[in-house]
Formats: sequence, structure tokens, C-alpha cells
Amino acid sequence: MIDLLLPWVLLALPIPLIMYLLPAKNKNQAAALKMPILIQNTSSQTFSAKTKKSPRIFFLLIWSLMVLSASQPQWLGEAVNVPTEGREMMIAVDLSGSMQVEDMQINGSTVNRLDMLKVLLGEFIERRTGDRLGLILFGDDAYMQTPMTFDRKTVQQMLDEAVLGLVGKQTAIGDAIALAVKRFDAKKQSNRVLLLLTDGQNTAGKITPEQALELAVAKNITIYSVGIGADVMIQNSIFGKRRINPSSELDEESLQQLASETGGYYFRARDSKDMSEIYQLLDALEPIEQDQQQMRPLTALFYWPLAAALLLSFLYLLWVNLPTITLKGANT
Repeated sequence: MIDLLLPWVLLALPIPLIMYLLPAKNKNQAAALKMPILIQNTSSQTFSAKTKKSPRIFFLLIWSLMVLSASQPQWLGEAVNVPTEGREMMIAVDLSGSMQVEDMQINGSTVNRLDMLKVLLGEFIERRTGDRLGLILFGDDAYMQTPMTFDRKTVQQMLDEAVLGLVGKQTAIGDAIALAVKRFDAKKQSNRVLLLLTDGQNTAGKITPEQALELAVAKNITIYSVGIGADVMIQNSIFGKRRINPSSELDEESLQQLASETGGYYFRARDSKDMSEIYQLLDALEPIEQDQQQMRPLTALFYWPLAAALLLSFLYLLWVNLPTITLKGANT
């Protein structure tokens, strides 16, 4: 849609007509009012003759284009949603060796914990419109895979490309929390949330979970911790089938403490259904920003009528002076 930034400038359009219709004191002045100053000051008789014969509509067209340009026309594009200042959510994903345990079901197929996490966490990420998301992968150490961004597709892509053993086989929970605290933007006033997903206990890193908890509390960061892994798993051996607990190393007490002391919650994901319900609860606890701001991109158009006016002026002067130039060339 075309819009005018200064529409009141269009009031200048009838000025040439008003000047033409004003009564003159004498004939000479009347002629002067009817002709542009540029034309009055020329000494070329050919120029004057041409001017008297030229249609006034030509000058009116140039004047109209210049007035239109001065009104600053612009093109308003389609409205697009702009992310609002919602919350900052850092997602820390455990890539330790135990995440390869195949005790999860997705669409009737048995998969390991990380594959299940990629599917369901990807759906959760897709819904977080308006949030700035970041991704941390941790094992022996913690690494920032994706800094805070509104680009959810990039975060999801980085998650999909994560592989087991990428950062070691142990579990540095304290380092993951400390890194998240460090990477939250201190300049922005927003809800800061850390989603911690792990299936074990802290076995590596330079910072203990207790030390990291102090940092999170000091920075007013809410931690939602999720313990992943089934309680019962049937294992085949040379002695036959036996029931085992694949989540025996899960430190639920520590994860509960991390969540409760920061105002968050601890969740237990024993299967994919539990995990899906956890993400729905998180959507309720940390609601998605609904008030979307909209903007319409602007493209300036003033230079088009201005360029047309300048071109017409140049062509007019060329047309008026062409006989004189031709005559001089012939005389020489």
C-alpha cells in the first residue's frame, strides 16, 4: 500500500493555477506571472518563442511531480510479527554415555534417550514463539552450542546434529548450569529460565551443582530439571531375561534441590509420554508470549517522481535550446 509521510504538502499543487489566475497590474507583469523565472531571464528569442508555444500542462506536470516527491511517498509492506521481549530460556542437554540406553518408545519403536529427546524437545522448541532460546550440550565439559537467539530453527538444527560422545561420556551438571548463568544477557529485563535435561548425576566438571546453584539464585534464574530414564527395563543375558533399573544412577535429590531453590520444578520422564506431558506443563508454567508486536516494512518512493521531474526538465531545456545549438553549429 502506498502512503504519504507528509500529505499536507499536496496543498501546494494548485499554486501555479492560483498564480495564473491572480489579476496583474499591467500586461508585462501578467506575462511575467504566467511564465517561470527561468524563462523570463533568457535572452534567446528562440527560447522565448518556444516557451510561448509550449503547453502549460508540461510545466504543471513537472510541478506536480516535485510536490509529490516532497510529500515523501512510501510503500507499506505486509505486516510481519516481531518477537517481543519475552523470556530467555537456556536448554542444557546431557550427552553423556548413559543417554544411549534404549529404554524409550517413539511411535512404537524402541529408541535411546537422546533420540527421544530430539523428537519431543524439537516440538517444544518450535512452540516457543517470542522466547530467546539457547542450547548447551554437556558431558565431560559444558559447551555453548547455540547462543541466545530468536531463531528457533537454528536451535532445533543444532540439537538434531548432536551425537552421543560429542563432549565426553561423563556428566558435568555443575558446569552446564554455570555456563548458562554466564551466558544469560544481563542487560535484558526478562524471565530467565534454564531447562536442564539429564539422566545421571554430576561426575565431572570444575564446578559442583551446589556452587552452580548459588550462582543461579544470585542471578534470579529459574531451573526446571528433568530426570530422564525408565524405572524398569528387561535385559536379555546368558541367564535369561531379568529386570533392571536403568536409572539407578539418576541423582533425583540433587535435581529436586536445583529446581526448588530457584523457584522451578523437578520432573521425572520415564517414557516419551511423560516427556510430552512435561513440555505441556512447561508451556503452562512459562506461557508463550501472546502479545505479538507487528511492523510494516517501509520503502521510500520519493526519488521516482523527483527523477521524473528532473528528466522532464532536462528534456524540455534540450528541446528549447536545440535550434540555437544547431544554428551555432551551422555558423561555425
